[in-house]
Amino acid sequence: MSVKMLVPMEVGICCVDLPALSRFYQDVLGFTFVAQVQMPAAAAQLVGLSEGGYSVVRLQTPYGERIKLLAPERAPVRPEPGLILDRQNASYLTFIVEDIASLVDDLKNAGASFCVEAAPIQLRPDVKALFCRDPEGNVLELVEYADIAAYRPDLFSDRSA
Repeated sequence: MSVKMLVPMEVGICCVDLPALSRFYQDVLGFTFVAQVQMPAAAAQLVGLSEGGYSVVRLQTPYGERIKLLAPERAPVRPEPGLILDRQNASYLTFIVEDIASLVDDLKNAGASFCVEAAPIQLRPDVKALFCRDPEGNVLELVEYADIAAYRPDLFSDRSA
């Protein structure tokens, strides 16, 4: 049996400065604000998220995916720095964009740091990528495809045929 997904996937990100991180995702990456809610400690404990309560801001991309920025009442422990894939349970968000180079200054000005350098790397002849960290250290991958329709024909094929 497989799960029947009803809406696009959502990702939760633990954070410290909820207003600042919310502004980063809205101002730099174009997310829109959906809602903010406060969860009490009892609910947080029941689902195994936190001993104390937490605040959640939901943000949405133009395609309907959402991120939930979750700020616990007690500041979370910061992970040890290191290379992304050298740590088990490491994860990152990938954003497929039109022009990575045009985002570099906005990312810098908004407090992002770059994993290697502040310029897109040509991974293959048709793919550029840039890895950076948001202001709280969450890893983001920005990818630019020369032919997005070849990469995602499911989204760009003519469905009327």
